[in-house]
Amino acid sequence: MATQQEFQDAADRAQQLPKKPDNLTLLKLYALYKQATEGDVSGDRPGGFDFKAIAKYDAWAGLNGKGQEEARQEYVDLVNQLFQQA
Repeated sequence: MATQQEFQDAADRAQQLPKKPDNLTLLKLYALYKQATEGDVSGDRPGGFDFKAIAKYDAWAGLNGKGQEEARQEYVDLVNQLFQQA
């Protein structure tokens, strides 16, 4: 499993990707980060026409039950994969 330092390094590196990932990958990064740092999603699903907030909430909610350590490792792996593909 990734250490907290490895996770933080990956989060810093994610801000420096050579090219912007597609929207689905960005949502996955967001959801894994939130799951790794906060655990399962809480609060109500956004309503109305805030489609970005709804998509982010749904992506995070899709990871409910995944352990924070597992999410941290998946996040690190995804960032590393994105750098390899760049």
